[in-house]
Amino acid sequence: MRGYHPPSDLTEGAQPMKTQYYTASSLDGFIATEDHSLEWLFPLGDINDTGYPQFIQGVGALAMGASTYEWMLRHVPTWPYTQPAWVFSHRELAGMAGAEIRFVRGDVRPVHEAMKRAAGEKNIWLVGGGDLVGQFHDAGLLDEIIVQVGSVTLGAGQPLLPRRIVSPSLRLSEAKFVGPGFAELSYSVATAKPNA
Repeated sequence: MRGYHPPSDLTEGAQPMKTQYYTASSLDGFIATEDHSLEWLFPLGDINDTGYPQFIQGVGALAMGASTYEWMLRHVPTWPYTQPAWVFSHRELAGMAGAEIRFVRGDVRPVHEAMKRAAGEKNIWLVGGGDLVGQFHDAGLLDEIIVQVGSVTLGAGQPLLPRRIVSPSLRLSEAKFVGPGFAELSYSVATAKPNA
């Protein structure tokens, strides 16, 4: 794959463990349709051609919102992760056989501490949705955003990250061409004081 790699000073001081938002988005900034469907995504390419296989090897714990988890319950016959997972939800949800899942609600900060302990030296993956990731960002806990931008537009749906991140802005650290279906962009999130 062709890619842009930044000067080495952009990666100096990188933490051994990162909290990362890794996802796919339409060109107009939606991760799912209005009814939380991901069907638009699958015809665009093979996940094994992207950075995902390498990415998931570095993940020690993951978190997702209720809508993402419920989509998986409906569409994924076998839980695909060996890592412990935290699912944020305000309602009771069914578990999944063979999955190490903790259902939580409320402030993301104590959950993040538990995830760090479980992940060890590996990374934390925020699977989605965008508002949950925004809560981690607001708490100053988001280090990196990796987004596969698909070559489709949805017109409406679930937004990639419903936050205004302007100052400091994100810093593009890598860009990869992944065939005609995707561009994979990596951004570092500048350290800012958490919102009260």
